[in-house]
Amino acid sequence: MEGYLSIALKSIAVYVFIVAAIRVFGKKEFAQLSIIDLVFILLISNSVQNAMVGADSSLEGGLVAAFSLFLMNYVFKKISLFSKGFSKAIEGEPIMLIYQGEVKLGGLEKAQISVDQLNAVVREHGVESVELVNLAMLEVDGNISVLSDNFKKSTKRKHKGHQVIGKNTA
Repeated sequence: MEGYLSIALKSIAVYVFIVAAIRVFGKKEFAQLSIIDLVFILLISNSVQNAMVGADSSLEGGLVAAFSLFLMNYVFKKISLFSKGFSKAIEGEPIMLIYQGEVKLGGLEKAQISVDQLNAVVREHGVESVELVNLAMLEVDGNISVLSDNFKKSTKRKHKGHQVIGKNTA
């Protein structure tokens, strides 16, 4: 049992370290992983496996490590729900990238996003240029939200009894 407790504690320590490292080194676009991000995550998981389970390659040891990771993830999410300070420390805050057609260079620098990347995101949201964007924010989940006057031209349509805003396709 002592060996499994050690695995659990090491797994929890690795979890906390990885969360802190991602927070410190940035999580710009985890909502849309690039190949580099995917390779990085795979290599990190492989590099810390032995730190968690050591020489114990048993099924039980792996399950204890996995359970510990799930438990810490659950605990972090619950604490984040009830503590705004903890949530802000772990997840960060949204970053303004565009306001009323003006690119916020400080926000781009803080988010580590280039003007070209921002322009691509604006186009992906169906907006022709930055000047037409009312507000663009890098959200805490890594997604970039774009609000534009173009959406004012949207039409309302019914979908399963709920009002849904959709683009006018005519």
